[in-house]
Amino acid sequence: MSISSSVARSESGRSFIQGLVATKPGWGGLVLRLGLAVMLWPHGAQKLLGWFGGYGFEGTMALMTQSGIPAPVAFLVIVGEFFAPILLVAGFLTRFAAASVAVIMAGAALMVHLPNGFFADKGGLEFPMLAVFAALALVFSGAGSGSVDLRMTRGGLRAEG
Repeated sequence: MSISSSVARSESGRSFIQGLVATKPGWGGLVLRLGLAVMLWPHGAQKLLGWFGGYGFEGTMALMTQSGIPAPVAFLVIVGEFFAPILLVAGFLTRFAAASVAVIMAGAALMVHLPNGFFADKGGLEFPMLAVFAALALVFSGAGSGSVDLRMTRGGLRAEG
């Protein structure tokens, strides 16, 4: 066994990618993935494309950096909020996409929404925190049924050697 292959495998013998996509059949993951993606993607489209009354990439970058967010972080937020929901719909790299959503929405809750209190109708942290918890459920459970991850778990990725 080469050094690189031993580093890439966990103690259970699974590769990093196998662990990342590991999931079991179940409808809960599908419902969470689709619900979270439908709720989040329009916000990403506002930030990246300027759709739905958004500022687009340049405007959002300017707004975020002027509010003190470093440019690389602002870029990752914009890209993540647009592409993570697409990965969630496909159920591809779900744990990674969901972890990205959890981090982005926790940051939004703390930096933007917390001063407005709890309730969403006042711009509070209610919605972003709900998104954080839904995303964390996917991080822990995996994609579930109807996902690329499940197809990969069932036989698309085979252990080497």
